[in-house]
Amino acid sequence: MLYTSARDWREAQHKRVLFFGMSGLGKTHISQMLRDSGGWFHYSIDYRIGTRYMGEYIADNAKAEAMKVPFLRDLLLSDSIYIGTNISFANLTPVAAYLGKPGAVQKGGLAMDEYRRRQEQFRLAEIHALLDTEYFIDRAQRLYGYPNFICDTGGSICEWVDADDPDDPIMTELSRRTLMIWIKGDEAHTQSLIRRFDKAPKPMSYQPDFLTRSWEQYLARNACAEGDVDPDDFIRWTYAQALAHRQPRYQAMARWGVTVTADQIAAVRDTADFNTLIENAISDRA
Repeated sequence: MLYTSARDWREAQHKRVLFFGMSGLGKTHISQMLRDSGGWFHYSIDYRIGTRYMGEYIADNAKAEAMKVPFLRDLLLSDSIYIGTNISFANLTPVAAYLGKPGAVQKGGLAMDEYRRRQEQFRLAEIHALLDTEYFIDRAQRLYGYPNFICDTGGSICEWVDADDPDDPIMTELSRRTLMIWIKGDEAHTQSLIRRFDKAPKPMSYQPDFLTRSWEQYLARNACAEGDVDPDDFIRWTYAQALAHRQPRYQAMARWGVTVTADQIAAVRDTADFNTLIENAISDRA
């Protein structure tokens, strides 16, 4: 690990951390709190994906929809209007909207081939964004003078790594540059996330093999064809399975760093609390 003892962490002039775990357990909350306290640069993987690696895909998709409307088509073709995205740390909706949901087109779904194409775009984008961490560590300190650094990852990071492989290129690079911190939820958190998702299902990114298996199981279970699938019903049905699929993958990643609980993160009120929490987590691991 980057910090092999509590003393290393306590005395480090430059603290560099990476948060990972299920979406909704406090990664972005704690990142924003540390950023607002001063001295911490907040690198959001999802924001980087949406602005650097998928921004053109997202904007072109919006333009394609606008081109279907004669009034907007004429304005676009004459360069009279501009269509872009307004992505921010607090608003990543354009990325989710572009990923979409598979199923019946008349219900807002995408054909599975198109859905898989966008999933692959996201996979490559997230890997590139993760590997940009070193660049942003240097940029944060050299350009802006931030001594400390946070990498705030998305929930799907575990889909693209093999944490059981000691030579996994992504895990090797990230653990060399940052202290990897798993924010671990318990069963109560999982059920709360499922209930929240059921009320407002949102697009997700899936490991290709998991997506194929889930899609085939859903079609067989409901005796339906691709064009009959209710997009929201499919992703609701898949969500709980996705959480169960990801849990052991997060656990394997945790061996490369330290673990804290979602409740412990929620209790952090300032930088001093956070430093103490991580110091204790490193001691517990030792």
